[in-house]
Amino acid sequence: MRPVVSWMTKSDDAILEFLAEHGLALPPTAIAFNIDNVSQPTVDRRLPNLEKAGLVERFDDPQGYTEITDRGRAYLAGELDADDLEDIGE
Repeated sequence: MRPVVSWMTKSDDAILEFLAEHGLALPPTAIAFNIDNVSQPTVDRRLPNLEKAGLVERFDDPQGYTEITDRGRAYLAGELDADDLEDIGE
């Protein structure tokens, strides 16, 4: 079971699940385009928090491309404690 982390949203889970399922580094536009009910502004707003938590890695070249990290996969698998993520929030 995934930890419940106060600063995370349902959109965060959707973004992480999408990246994990496809195993690709993608720009925010492509992420938002492929996830129902998650807009590009939401993806743009949530990715910095996910990066700060170490759940995704964002690249400078090509700019804005993002992929899930091993830590992000561990979160999805329920292998992290909420305490590991709580102090990282917004």
